[in-house]
Amino acid sequence: MARAIMIQGTGSNVGKSILVAGLARAYTRRGLRVAPFKPQNMSNNAAVTENGGEIGRAQALQARAARRPSHTDMNPILLKPETDTGAQIIVQGHRAGTMRAGDYRKDKSKLLGAALESFDRLCADADLVLVEGAGSPAETNLRKGDIANMGFACAAGVPVVLVGDIHRGGVIAQIVGTQAVLDPADLARIRGFAINRFKGDVSLFDEGRDDIALRTGWPCLGVVPWFNDAWKLPAEDMMDIRSHTGGACKVVVPQLERMANFDDLDPLAAEPGISVEIVAAGRPLPGDADLVLLPGSKSTIGDLTFFRAQGWDIDLYAHVRRGGHVLGLCGGYQMLGKTISDPEGVDGKPGKVDGLGLLDVSTVMAGEKQVTLRHATALPGREPVSGYEIHMGRTEGPDCARAWLEIDGRPEGAASADGRIRGSYLHGLFTSDPFRASYLASLGVASTTAYDDGVENALDALADHLERHMDLDLILSLAEEPCRR
Repeated sequence: MARAIMIQGTGSNVGKSILVAGLARAYTRRGLRVAPFKPQNMSNNAAVTENGGEIGRAQALQARAARRPSHTDMNPILLKPETDTGAQIIVQGHRAGTMRAGDYRKDKSKLLGAALESFDRLCADADLVLVEGAGSPAETNLRKGDIANMGFACAAGVPVVLVGDIHRGGVIAQIVGTQAVLDPADLARIRGFAINRFKGDVSLFDEGRDDIALRTGWPCLGVVPWFNDAWKLPAEDMMDIRSHTGGACKVVVPQLERMANFDDLDPLAAEPGISVEIVAAGRPLPGDADLVLLPGSKSTIGDLTFFRAQGWDIDLYAHVRRGGHVLGLCGGYQMLGKTISDPEGVDGKPGKVDGLGLLDVSTVMAGEKQVTLRHATALPGREPVSGYEIHMGRTEGPDCARAWLEIDGRPEGAASADGRIRGSYLHGLFTSDPFRASYLASLGVASTTAYDDGVENALDALADHLERHMDLDLILSLAEEPCRR
């Protein structure tokens, strides 16, 4: 029977996902069969698993760190926000419907069974399951029916390590305050604490570390310094994407309100000849862009309205008149066309809107959702490309006759007559080194980067980092066989 341990945080974005990835690689290198697990996640940056479903991208990275295929059981409940108050619910990899936040809070305990079922399957094929919490267990207003933090830990009988983020300040209060508000049953699950994202001389926090241990009675499992190569690993949260300064070639990305599957940016940011600039709402698209990349969206029509509200459509037309390149991926591809029709309201309210009109294609939002890993060939150079599709709708029109990809013998994508404007449903294509080199050559950039090697090296460096700064032997000894309540 596998042992398990859960990494919970004092708040969102304290570095739980990166810590679990590093621990997964470290324990895998020790010869253990490791599996990552997150009972509930919220992200529009989903990954497609090898068994044909959706999970949070962090769990896909953690699976890679553990050197095992990604599986929908690693993140059985995935919430994909569509509006400020509602989200699409993915259960064990597949769309189960859309629910408003208030209704989800009432009904989420019903999903605990699915989470435990997936957890049990992972435990049957692993020596160690590393469980990641979501948000914070200190949010007592969310404790009833919780399946993401202590609710899951108690139901599955899993011990917990509590992680605080010193970079945001007040880490002593983060951890001691969390202990102060938890119920006795929840406190009984916690075995120790760790401090993440320390900058400077770690020994300067010795007194703070000891004060936390004295006040809580929990042992410190490590004070982890800032990991400088974290940017080399695929980001899951839109809060984590940022501009990256590199070379003279500038790739500009408008930050859409419901931006999704923005992992397409990671290989570009890794290129020394490329500067990636994320443009927030209220700012114009820079006039010196070489490429404007329109990313995926969880709500294409809504994000198209948002795009126009920023005046970015005017900026984009000016960019095209200057001879600039445009690439639209998935939702961004749909926006570039002449019209987007949604007769059944799968993307929001039923209706039809004008697109940006830069490609002579039209999109109809209908049919089954495509969630598929793909192997493709780029045209005309025949470079191999691996990626994935995750979208609803079909796009057709005269510019599809200039498809620039081929999947299983069928054409994919569309291009303008001069080739400067392109669109495709295929995500992840820039992870292919030969294709990326070919595409960037059209922008006048030479590429010599081996992207996948860079990710693997960063995971190994992260594991080394945690071996130095956390007590991995003690953490492993604290892991227990799950004991269902």
